[in-house]
Amino acid sequence: MLEVTTTRNNHLIDPSVLVWGWEIPIYLFLGGMVAGMMIISGYFLFMGRNRESKCSCLYLPYLSIILLSLGMFALFLDLEHKLFVWRLYTTFEITSPMSWGSWILVLVYPLLIANIMMNLPESLAQKVPMLKKISEYIMVRQSLIKNLGLLNIIFGILLGMYTGVLLSSLGARPLWSSSLLWVLFLTSGLSGSAAFVHLIAKDKYERVLLAKSDNIFLAIELLVIIMMLVSLLSTSEVHHAAAMILINGPYAASFWVFVIGIGIVIPLIIQLLAVNHKIPHTAVAPLLVIAGGLVLRFVIVFAGQLSSWF
Repeated sequence: MLEVTTTRNNHLIDPSVLVWGWEIPIYLFLGGMVAGMMIISGYFLFMGRNRESKCSCLYLPYLSIILLSLGMFALFLDLEHKLFVWRLYTTFEITSPMSWGSWILVLVYPLLIANIMMNLPESLAQKVPMLKKISEYIMVRQSLIKNLGLLNIIFGILLGMYTGVLLSSLGARPLWSSSLLWVLFLTSGLSGSAAFVHLIAKDKYERVLLAKSDNIFLAIELLVIIMMLVSLLSTSEVHHAAAMILINGPYAASFWVFVIGIGIVIPLIIQLLAVNHKIPHTAVAPLLVIAGGLVLRFVIVFAGQLSSWF
């Protein structure tokens, strides 16, 4: 379980007692998805697409709050000392990734709520006049909406980076010690989110744009994985052994088949053909991308716990 060790000044993860189950990969996956959706939504807001009634930026905040809350609940289930989790918010430690992550997550919620105000349900607006006034105040100020979009992009990037920094800060696991891990998780989150929004988007322009963008994200993700493995293989013997867990070790099949093959290469080929009008757009590629992103988190978390300095 995720051990939160309480000290006088901070709340730290004790890497010597890490035994993580399904909760942490789910939390990392959902956090990455929300991060990507915030970046996508923020981009559309910044470009003024909130004026379009079918813009995904009008309903993504609702989905983001739901997914983020589910991720936070999964993290809560994994905490060893659940009753003391509130202590993370009684201080801010600049050197603690846990402290950064906790406060980023807290700040994300009001930002998402502000986004929801741009598409407030009529029934709720009628029942709560104050919310209606706030919504009207935001909607007539395009400069404010652009700033909200920019904040979405910034906090989306921070949230996506944090999911990787959380692991890479734990030096007890050589597989997680790569400085590229946060880049991998951020790119994977963007890819999964682009695939997800491509599935649910009501606007044809957005579906095509996100399919093209996802091809770029998938190519970058594959490149980052290669660079990460090369970096581990060319460092120390311990890091070499950690990389081999993925290359030909216990998690090699899951890594090569589900992460690389099904999660990146196959959907990349399908979407390249689709955006070049060789085949029609279908739900197959986006679903494979999302599944591959989920398996990636499980493989990295579980394989990392097998790696050791001894």
